[in-house]
Amino acid sequence: MPVYEFRCQSCRRLVRLTISFAEYGKTEPACPHCQSKELKRRINRVALAKSEDARMDSMMDESALSGIDEDDPKSMGRFMRKMSREMGEDMGDDFNEVVDRLESGESPESIEQSIPGLGADTPGGDFM
Repeated sequence: MPVYEFRCQSCRRLVRLTISFAEYGKTEPACPHCQSKELKRRINRVALAKSEDARMDSMMDESALSGIDEDDPKSMGRFMRKMSREMGEDMGDDFNEVVDRLESGESPESIEQSIPGLGADTPGGDFM
């Protein structure tokens, strides 16, 4: 169901409302904070849906891989963060901690030593 953004003209808050296509234009939405019906629609960015295969193909394109230096932790961290955003999923706290530490320049070996059980549930036992 589409999510629409409005700015309440009474309380000035940003309001996000889920409105079905059938309801849009037929019902008058109200601000959940002050119940005012004086809402002004905001134009959002448009999100295009991609299949998982299309997202993976774009990540494995030569141009996407050209800036990766496997000997540079910062480069690996940037790529991992980009991959996470492209997949559109929360990869979890361990993943986020590893990426943050890589982006700060810490070596993968140091990270693996400091986080017990890292990658234990991945084939081969390696996270990175």
